[in-house]
Amino acid sequence: ELTFFNNSYIQNLLSSGTCYLFYGKVNRSYGKYQMAAPAFAKDGQHPGLRPIYPQTKGLSSRIIESAVKEALHLLPDTIRDPIPQEIRQQYSLCELRYALENIHQPKDKESMEIARRRLAFEELLVLQLGLLAMKNRIREKSSFPIQQNFLENFWELLPFSPTNAQKRAAEEAVQDMQSGFPMNRLIQGDVGSGKTAVAAACCYTVIRNGMQAAFMAPTDILAHQHYTSLTKLLEAAGIRVGLLTGSMKAKEKAAVKADIANGSISLLVGTHALLTPDVQFQRLGLVITDEQHRFGVNQRAALAEKSKGTHVLVMSATPIPRTLALMIYGDLDISVMNELPPGRQKIQTFCIDTGKRMRALHFLQKHVHEGRQAYIICPAIEGGNDKASVTEYAQHLQEVLPDCRIAALHGRMKAKDKDSIMEQFSAGKIDILVSTTVVEVGVDVPNAVDMLIENAEQYGLSQLHQLRGRVGRGSYQSYCILITNAQNDNARARMKVMCETSNGFTIAEEDLKLRGPGDFFGQRQHGLPELKIADMNSDLAVLKNAQEVAKKLLQQDPPLEEPAHRGLRAEVRQLFAESGSPAGSD
Repeated sequence: ELTFFNNSYIQNLLSSGTCYLFYGKVNRSYGKYQMAAPAFAKDGQHPGLRPIYPQTKGLSSRIIESAVKEALHLLPDTIRDPIPQEIRQQYSLCELRYALENIHQPKDKESMEIARRRLAFEELLVLQLGLLAMKNRIREKSSFPIQQNFLENFWELLPFSPTNAQKRAAEEAVQDMQSGFPMNRLIQGDVGSGKTAVAAACCYTVIRNGMQAAFMAPTDILAHQHYTSLTKLLEAAGIRVGLLTGSMKAKEKAAVKADIANGSISLLVGTHALLTPDVQFQRLGLVITDEQHRFGVNQRAALAEKSKGTHVLVMSATPIPRTLALMIYGDLDISVMNELPPGRQKIQTFCIDTGKRMRALHFLQKHVHEGRQAYIICPAIEGGNDKASVTEYAQHLQEVLPDCRIAALHGRMKAKDKDSIMEQFSAGKIDILVSTTVVEVGVDVPNAVDMLIENAEQYGLSQLHQLRGRVGRGSYQSYCILITNAQNDNARARMKVMCETSNGFTIAEEDLKLRGPGDFFGQRQHGLPELKIADMNSDLAVLKNAQEVAKKLLQQDPPLEEPAHRGLRAEVRQLFAESGSPAGSD
C-alpha cells in the first residue's frame, strides 16, 4: 500500500497500466506492508544509485542532493589535486574530480567504491601526516636528561616481583628518557596488568635524577586511589607524594601548590586541577596521564607545557587493537603489557535472563554473609537521569536483601560524597554498591568478588570487560553476572565473547568488529579529528598505505613546503585546527 500526500500532483505523474519501481521505508501495519511518500521511476528508467544524506529539520536528503548536483556542475574542468600524481599512480587512486562526482552521483557500485577508496586514502593520509608531524616536532626538542637508570633499585623496594611485561615497559620508558628527546609513550595494559607499578618506577627514576613528576587521573576517586598506591610504593624511598583535586579546600590547595613550587613535593597526583595556571613546578620532568581516552591531546600538551622538555607517559587500561592504536595514538610510541601478575584468578562469567535475577541476588547475598562485597551496575536512564535509576534500584534491593548494607553511587553526586561512599566501600562498611559506570576505571577493592551488570546489552564489550575488572583483585574466586533479555544477534555475540574470554586485547578486537570504531570509544574523548569517509574495519590496508606515504613525505619534505605537497599541508592544518589538536599549528 502506497500513501502520497499531494494526490493530484502524483496522479499526473503516474499512468495506469505502467510498471514503476518505488523506493522508501517499508512499515507493516494492520497486516499490510506500507510506504509513505516513496520515490519512484518507470521500470527501466530509474536513475541507478541515489545518495542518502544525513537530514536535519527543514533540510531533507533530496534538497541536499539537489544542492550537491548544482555544486558539481559549478566545478572547474581541472581541480588541483592535493595527492601528488606519482602517489595516485603507485596506489591506483583516481583523481579528485572523479572521486567527488562518483561519491555523490556514481554510475554504479564499482565507480562509487573507487571514489570512496580514494577519499578514504586522502583522509587517512592527512590524519597520519598530522600525527607524525606532532611526533617529529617532539623529537626536535631537547629534554631533561635522565643520567642514571634506577629501575633495579626500585624493583627491590617492591613487596612483590615485577612481571617481565612490567620490566620491559619501564625499561622502554627509561630508555626514551635517556635519549635526549622528550618521551611521548603510551603504555597499554589489560585490566590488572600492574601499570601503576610501572608508573611508580618511572617517577622514582625521574625523582632520583633530581626532577619532579605529575600524575593526572580522570576522577577524584582515581586520583585518591593512585595517591594512596603511589605513597605506599614510594614512601620507603623517602619520596614525598602530594594530592591536588578540585574538591579540596582552598587552604589545602594553597599549601600543596606552595610545596610543589618550592620542590618539597616530588610527585603530585591530581585531576584536571593540575592544569590550572597557578600550579607551578620547580623542575617538572615527567607527566603521566591515566586512562588516556578520557583526556584530549590538548590537555596532555597543556600539562607538559608547564616545563619545557617534559617527558610524557600515557597509561590506558582500555586495550585497543594495534592498528587502531597506531591511528589514534600515531604521535606516541607504544608499549604493550600483555602479562598478568601471578596468582590472579580467572573471573567466572555468566549470562542470565531477568527471570533468574532473584537467584543471582541471593548468590550475592551468600557471598556477603561470607564477608565479601559486590557491585551492581545499572544503566543510566534515557535522558541522563542516572540518579533516579540507581537510587530506585538500591531502595528496592534493600527491601529484597534487608540484612545487607547497600549504598548508591551515581554521576550527579558531589565529588566529596562519591569519595565518602568509595572510602566506606573500600573499608568494608558497605556490602553492595549499586552504581552507574562511574566505577568503570581503576577502582581497587580486593574484597569485592561479585559484579552484576543489569541490561548488559547496553554496553560495549570493552566497557563490560572494564567493569568486570573491578572484581578479582584479591585472593577470592570472583564472578561477573550479565543480565539481559536481548535477543538480537549482536548482543548475543557480545555476551558469548564475555563468557568465553578474559583477554582484554582479544575482547578489543571483537568489540571493534561488532561495533566499529565510531562506537568503540563511546562518546569521543580522545581529542582527534572525526573520520568522515574511512572505515577502520574495511580500510586497514588503506591505512597501512597512508602511513607508508606519510612517513616518506615527511622524510623528503618535513614542512610539506614543496609545491606538490602544499595542498596536503593545508588539509593537515585545517583538519587538526578543527579538532584543536597541536598539529593544527606550526
